[in-house]
Amino acid sequence: MQPVHVWIRSESRDTERRAPVVPADVPMLLDAGFEVTVEESRQRVFTDDEYAAAGATVVGEGTWAEAPEDAYVLGIKELPDEPESLRHRHIYFAHAFKGQEDARRTLERFRRGGGRLLDIEYLTGEDGRRVVAFGYWAGYVGAALGVLQVAGSLTAPLAPMAKDELDAELERAGKAGADELLALVTGARGRSGRGAQQALTTAGMPMTLWDREETRDLHKQALLGHDLLVNCVVTHTPTTPFVEQADLGRERRLRVLADVTCDVTGPTNMLPVNTSITTWEEPVRRLDGGNRDPDTSSTAMEVIAIDNLPSLLPREASEGFSADLAPHLLGLAGDGGPSAPWRAAGDAFDEASAALTTP
Repeated sequence: MQPVHVWIRSESRDTERRAPVVPADVPMLLDAGFEVTVEESRQRVFTDDEYAAAGATVVGEGTWAEAPEDAYVLGIKELPDEPESLRHRHIYFAHAFKGQEDARRTLERFRRGGGRLLDIEYLTGEDGRRVVAFGYWAGYVGAALGVLQVAGSLTAPLAPMAKDELDAELERAGKAGADELLALVTGARGRSGRGAQQALTTAGMPMTLWDREETRDLHKQALLGHDLLVNCVVTHTPTTPFVEQADLGRERRLRVLADVTCDVTGPTNMLPVNTSITTWEEPVRRLDGGNRDPDTSSTAMEVIAIDNLPSLLPREASEGFSADLAPHLLGLAGDGGPSAPWRAAGDAFDEASAALTTP
């Protein structure tokens, strides 16, 4: 059997510090007979020398387009705009299978080049659950930013930090009054929800936890009775949204939305009051009240919707993610073909590609 070649590309987004596989996990792949190539990166939290010392072949930044035809090109976030045609098998978070903004163009690039997209979000086991995710750290950072904003201590622009630095900020926010406010975590039992709970606990902020049962029969007034909403719900089927435009004009306590899932352009956006991301430079945006009743005394509502939250804790997030992903990469080399999660990701790509030509 021909060895599997994994090519870890550099990231084109200048705020992306994470790595899908960390240097400590490279020997696992090499011992299994894999070939591991890592592109140089000026921003990755792990240095090129660390990868070289682990046994990887280090090559120039952005050279993945010239990688061997059989290589799996592995990354985190979106590809650069060029080349227009993609011929390799790519593994990354593409957000292109649910009709999101720019999804069609992404899929058409693969169709033109004959490549395949194995979206990490669609790596699922036999039970349909995702096997790899940054969810815990996304929830942790998303909730942390929400706490800091509702406490009036979030400053911009944001920058990567270590977890103990962020925890110190959360503890200060708690002592400054956040411990007297109330947070709601939706999707509380999932990875992101658990991370959010831990950040809120660090800040000492009381919290309400909702999961499927509580969100299935939505109690809107109870939801609006919290100071902070940390949304960790991702769904592929349309359902009752949590916060809509009309809610901005209602009598409410809610004033900060921390949207961890950040599905802002998808058809199943649980916070349709917001339709665009926020950034490290401007992490918070005030939402327009629209048809607000002038006789209703409603406080302003703000949203945090950053789509690479774990990159603010790049080392911890990468180490946790790599520990989950690296063993599944071994499943690319199975005697009977790729393992079930990779087949599931391939099926999702085929389905989304077929929809391009469906009237």
